[in-house]
Amino acid sequence: MNIRAWIVFLDTSGVSLLPQIRRTYAPRGRTPLLRHRLNWKRASMAGALGYHSTDPDRGARLCFHLKPGSYDTAALIEVLEQMKVFYRGERVVLVWDGLSAHWSRAMRAWAAEQDWLTLERLPSYAPELNPVELLWSSLKKRELANLAGDHLADVADATEQGIHRINNNPELPWSFLAHTGLTIHPPHPPNLRKDQ
Repeated sequence: MNIRAWIVFLDTSGVSLLPQIRRTYAPRGRTPLLRHRLNWKRASMAGALGYHSTDPDRGARLCFHLKPGSYDTAALIEVLEQMKVFYRGERVVLVWDGLSAHWSRAMRAWAAEQDWLTLERLPSYAPELNPVELLWSSLKKRELANLAGDHLADVADATEQGIHRINNNPELPWSFLAHTGLTIHPPHPPNLRKDQ
């Protein structure tokens, strides 16, 4: 049975004004120095990678949200409301982890009223099954690496550049999924053609 829907993996992560220290290149004898203000201001990111269940030609879709502070149930419902607009009229199977805000009473009540949305839970302690974890890794190793910004807007700008980089490379979101070992589109048996 084929259900025409988007399989969407969602995850949240945090960033702060403290730089993500990564190895870098420098002239011999000149150790690079990062100067920052020990500012603990934090922002939270929500990323959702969607893959169509029956039509891989529709490509992967990336939704992104950034906010100061952290996510609670109300903020996540706002993210899902934006996702509803993003997927206009499409069915979505949302796959996410067991964070308490994902499965709170208020979230379950809200989700029960949504005819476009089905919630599925990843197994406990299995972040390696969520392709969005690889999205975070990609951002933190490139655009956010060694970034010593003065304001959260600096982090937001760098993150937005990274999201554009990932969106402009149609193979990258599929590589994130492939790295998890999960498949959305099972291979067709050799005796059946795709158009049957």
